[in-house]
Amino acid sequence: MSDGLFLQCCREAAEKFPEVQFDEMYLDTVCLHMVQDPKKYDVLVMPNLYGDILSDLCAGLIGGLGVTPSGNIGENGAAIFESVHGTAPDIAGQDKANPTALLLSACMMLKHMGLGTYGSKIEKAAFEAIKNKETRTADLGGKATCSQFTDAVCRYVD
Repeated sequence: MSDGLFLQCCREAAEKFPEVQFDEMYLDTVCLHMVQDPKKYDVLVMPNLYGDILSDLCAGLIGGLGVTPSGNIGENGAAIFESVHGTAPDIAGQDKANPTALLLSACMMLKHMGLGTYGSKIEKAAFEAIKNKETRTADLGGKATCSQFTDAVCRYVD
């Protein structure tokens, strides 16, 4: 029932904005196309469950949930930025977590706040740390701890 209401609202909105391309697709078709050619999409609008499924699929395409940032931007600039993954209680306090997702989410926040220069600088440093096998965390095939990765990012920022 909620899918039908969501779709009805989307159709009504599409009628009000004919200059915006609107296509309806089943989630399995979107997932297939996302894997085959992700450039095909600019903006996707869907209910929360489908968005969660698709975001996990996309996270897998780029290295996993540990590197996937997230931002939700609402009306009047209200926004929240967070990593996509959960709290990883199984490794809490062990210095094993990959902080990239949270760090990149903070970079998105800085850009949203008009501090893009700082966000870009930190983002570039994080990518440099990921390129270096010695400073990659275990989920990316490395052996570095969370602290070692973070220290590397700090060195690349300087």
